[in-house]
Amino acid sequence: MGLFNFLTQEIAIDLGTANTLIIWNDKVVVDEPSIVAKDIQSGKVVAIGRKAQQMHGKTHKLIETVRPLKDGVIADFQSAEQMIKGMIKMINPGRGLFNPTLRMVICIPSGITEVEKRAVQDSAEHAGAKEVYLIHEPMAAAIGIGIDVEEPMGNMIIDIGGGTSEIAVIALGGIVCDKSIRIAGDDFTNDIEEYMRRQHNILVGERTAEQIKIEVGAALPELENPPAEFAVRGRDLMTGIPKEIMVSYQEVAHALDKTISKIEEAILSALEMTPPELSADIYKTGIYLAGGGSMLRGLDKRIQAKTKLPVHIAEDPLRAVARGTSIALKNIDKYPFLMGR
Repeated sequence: MGLFNFLTQEIAIDLGTANTLIIWNDKVVVDEPSIVAKDIQSGKVVAIGRKAQQMHGKTHKLIETVRPLKDGVIADFQSAEQMIKGMIKMINPGRGLFNPTLRMVICIPSGITEVEKRAVQDSAEHAGAKEVYLIHEPMAAAIGIGIDVEEPMGNMIIDIGGGTSEIAVIALGGIVCDKSIRIAGDDFTNDIEEYMRRQHNILVGERTAEQIKIEVGAALPELENPPAEFAVRGRDLMTGIPKEIMVSYQEVAHALDKTISKIEEAILSALEMTPPELSADIYKTGIYLAGGGSMLRGLDKRIQAKTKLPVHIAEDPLRAVARGTSIALKNIDKYPFLMGR
């Protein structure tokens, strides 16, 4: 068995629209943006992850950057495969002669179709996995936060990622009711781009909008300890000349308001579907937030005001799903909800 373990490499992958994390031996070994840069003529991959991210929006006509995942699912099959392969190579670059067998647990959105599920499995197999298990994101987030998912107690998890927001009520090791909407962090970024164009007549790229979201993003126009104003540089639409303006968190809160309202509606609709006994549990345990989107300033307060329920943010929201996936990998026999072959 010892030799078999030595020959088997077990990795947990959180394949996200915005970022992909790989956990191996209980450590996050890869944490890179989900993006690939390709040479247009030969189709060869030039860069993956952070290096490709730096090229995003700055490429010439011989190089293109591709985000293989859209709305939490694989949109570009070939690029996704190349990205997974490249990221697995980052774990131990020196593995040349000796190729261990790969066993993977990958997390997927709960609203995914059979065809989309198949695409994830095939990509992983083409990247060299012998065994592929799938786990739903809200379930992985719950395990990662430290909730005992096996007990007969209802817990509500909201995982706001880059492409999807997953809302699920979990009890007895299964998802009782879930709502998966394709509105999440990427929509926040688009809202900011749109707002800058409409309000300030300034064109900013996706990377700059993402930066604004991180620096001064907010879900409420009044915060207790507000971030300082942020200097934004872009192209003036009237003159075509680069210029700089200052943006406050109040403006960003205003820009994101409609999109956040849609997430709130989805939360209320998930609460409506919840069986009464579990509703009683959720009243006591509250709502857990995970995923990068939950780091938006004031979002927990806003959801709390809307649902009148206590809202807790996971301690490391960006990595909660990856951690849960890794725990599930170690307990493959214990968790019957892992979808294998």
